[in-house]
Amino acid sequence: MESAKQEKSATPLQGLSKPGLLDRFFKLTEHRTSLKTEVIAGITTFFTMVYIIFVNPSIMAIAGVDQGAAFVATCVGAALGCFLMGLYANWPVGLAPGMGLNAFFTFTVVGDMGYSWETALGAVFLSGILFMIMSLSRIREWLLNSIPMSLRFAMGAGVGLFLGLIGLKTAGIVVDSQATLLTMGSFANPNALLAAICFLLIAVLSHRNVFGAILFSMLAVTGIGMAMGMVEYTGLVSMPPSLAPTFLAMDIAGAFQISMISVVLSFLFVNMFDTAGTLMGVAHRANLVDEDGKIQNLSQALKADSTSSVIGSLVGCPPVTSYVESAAGVAAGGRTGLTAVTVGVLFLAAMFFAPLAGMIPAYATAGALIYVAMLMMSGMAHIDWKDSTDSIPAIVTVVMMPLTFSIANGIALGFLTYATLKLLTGQRDKVSVSLYVLCIIFIAKFAFL
Repeated sequence: MESAKQEKSATPLQGLSKPGLLDRFFKLTEHRTSLKTEVIAGITTFFTMVYIIFVNPSIMAIAGVDQGAAFVATCVGAALGCFLMGLYANWPVGLAPGMGLNAFFTFTVVGDMGYSWETALGAVFLSGILFMIMSLSRIREWLLNSIPMSLRFAMGAGVGLFLGLIGLKTAGIVVDSQATLLTMGSFANPNALLAAICFLLIAVLSHRNVFGAILFSMLAVTGIGMAMGMVEYTGLVSMPPSLAPTFLAMDIAGAFQISMISVVLSFLFVNMFDTAGTLMGVAHRANLVDEDGKIQNLSQALKADSTSSVIGSLVGCPPVTSYVESAAGVAAGGRTGLTAVTVGVLFLAAMFFAPLAGMIPAYATAGALIYVAMLMMSGMAHIDWKDSTDSIPAIVTVVMMPLTFSIANGIALGFLTYATLKLLTGQRDKVSVSLYVLCIIFIAKFAFL
C-alpha cells in the first residue's frame, strides 16, 4: 500500500525526468524539475544575455584589444564561468563578462588613466584573486556587511548611469560641446536615430516579455542598417578567430602599482556586490532558500563566480560575473546547474558566429547599452531618501561616476562623503572599521596620485 502511494506520488515527475546520471548529479527530481525543463531554461537565459558577445568585443576593441580574439574570449570566459556555476554550485545562473566593468576597463583604466589593456587585465586578475580569497574566508562576509546598503545600491546605479552615458556618446545622441560640455546630438544622423530605435524596440519587446528581446532588436536594427547600405554583409558562420592575442596576455607586474590600488578595488567591489545581489535575488526565485532562510550552496556559488573572474582574465576578459538575466531562465523553470551548463554549451557554439558579431554596428550595441543602463538604475529605489546622510553619499556616488568618467572615482567620493557625514552628525557607529580603512586608501589616492 505504501509503495503504491510512493509510486503514485512520483508519477508526475516520471514523465519529466528519467532517473539517471544527470538526475543524480544535478538532483533534478529533488528540485522537482526535468532535463527538458532545464534545457529550455538554459536556452531562455542564453538568449537574454547573448547580446554580450556583440557588445563586449566592441567595447574591448576601443581599448586596443583584437576584436576577434575578444569575441572568442567573451564566449570562452562565459562558457567556463557557466560550467563552474553549474557543475560546482549546481545553480541555474549564467555568467559572462560584466557590463559596466568592461566599460570601466576600456574608458577609465585604459582611456582615462592611460594604462595598457594588458595592465588592465592584470588588475582584473588581481581583483579576481582577492575575490577568491574572500570567498574562501570570512573576510567576504565582514566586508559585505560593513558597506552600507545605500552605497551598495548606489554603486550599481552609478555603473548603470556611466554605461548609459557611454551608449549615448557612442550613438551620437549626446555629443561634446565647448560651451556646455555636453549637448544633444542630431537625430538627422542615422546612427543616433537607429540607436534610439534599437533602445525603444528593446524596451517595448521586453515589456511584452518577448523571448530574446535585446538580441532580436539588435539584429533588426542591423538589418535596417544593411538595407540603408550602412552595414556590409560578411557571412554568418565561420571557424572562430584566434584567441592568441589575448590568451595569458595580462600584465600582472604592471598592475602592482600604487596607482592601481583603486582600480583593483573598484573591479572587486562592483563585481562582489553585483554578484551578491544577483545570486540572492535568483536564489529566492529558484526556491534555493530553506525553511530557516539559509541559501543553499551560496558559498559554492560565490566561489564559482570569483574563480570565473580569474579564469576570464586568463583568456582576455574583464571580470566574469553572474547575470541577473538568469532570472528569465528561472522563470522558465530552471532550478539546477544543468541550466547553467546549457548556457555554457550555447556560448561555445556561439564562437562559430564571429562574422555575425563583426557585422553588428556600434549604434545597435549602443541601444542595448542604454537599455541595460536603465535597468541598472532601478537600485536607486531602495535607498533611504529620508536620511540625507544616506541619500547624499549615494547621489554623489551615482553622479560622479559618469561626470568623472570613472567608476573608481565615484566609489571613492561616495565612501568619503558617507564617512564624513556620519562622523560629523554623531553617527560614528554607522562607520565600520573596514570603511575607515578604505577611506584612508582613497584619501591617499587623491592626495598623492
